[in-house]
Amino acid sequence: MNPLAEDLDHVLAHTQGLWDELRGQRIFITGGTGFFGCWLLESFTWANDELGLGASATVLTRNPEAFRKKAPHLAGHPSVRLHCGDVRSFEFPAGAYSHIIHAATESSTRLNEVDPLQMLDTIVHGTRRTLDFAVAAAARKLLMTSSGAVYGEQPSDLGHIPETYLGAPDTMDARSAYGEGKRVAELLCAIYHRKHGIEVKIARCFAFVGPYLPLDAHFAIGNFIRDAMRGGPIQVKGDGRPYRSYLYAADLAIWLWTILMKGQPCRPYNVGSDEEATVAQAASCVSAIAGGAPIEIAERAERSSPRRHYVPAIGRVREELRLRQQVPLEAAVARTLAWHTR
Repeated sequence: MNPLAEDLDHVLAHTQGLWDELRGQRIFITGGTGFFGCWLLESFTWANDELGLGASATVLTRNPEAFRKKAPHLAGHPSVRLHCGDVRSFEFPAGAYSHIIHAATESSTRLNEVDPLQMLDTIVHGTRRTLDFAVAAAARKLLMTSSGAVYGEQPSDLGHIPETYLGAPDTMDARSAYGEGKRVAELLCAIYHRKHGIEVKIARCFAFVGPYLPLDAHFAIGNFIRDAMRGGPIQVKGDGRPYRSYLYAADLAIWLWTILMKGQPCRPYNVGSDEEATVAQAASCVSAIAGGAPIEIAERAERSSPRRHYVPAIGRVREELRLRQQVPLEAAVARTLAWHTR
């Protein structure tokens, strides 16, 4: 039995009515082997089987064998075909595809610091290549997973950042390659929508937790879960005062499919929880659920310094698409821990 069955039934229950659009269709997914991609494939194959959609998914990957080892049930599913290639230069698979999901991004903080040119090149040229394929494949709809990084640093007096905020990353800081790359990618999407009529949907994604989230990358809550699984201490870099929020992966899948199917073209939607918590509070949540692992905070808090936020306003998805956070943080952490220790 699929260990994510309960979560996948949750996704299916909150996406009823969306899937008929994919009946008998072919979809193409870039980034299909990462955190986002695995959840999109899990939910796609589950809906395909449960509803008898007769749909198929072609998944772009640089390393098919690695994905077969990581998720053999997805790689070997009869409705999934792996297509080997780099997102910047892949050969176009033959035939028409009705829907494309562009989720391929190297979001590594380390890469952004050590090789910002590669980061920028992958995002911009990968998006352009995917859009060119969408034109060649006569795709009707394309979802691009953008990022809250497009807003630049969130002002300390702005607790929840809306899609209408016109801030931007610092172009004189090479570490802005990721955020600026996503801004250019969004612009490319708008250009292709205007020129070719593709219904391009933009999801500006924030922070998440759930199965498939890497525990050894730059995701703080993933690192906390890793530390707790080792018995602690849970190590908090910095003073633990910045605000973050975390949306559970099953809710993320619901939101992404809904935006693809029902979102307005070229109208960005923030994707994430608006229930803010400090990094230290997130560490405490993991500790409590993991049985009380000790916490170490690296730096002493300077109460006079402004607090940093990375938390979205989600009124647009709530009002236009009727989306909301279904799984609270405590349950999300518990499910993630259970999946990693199964």
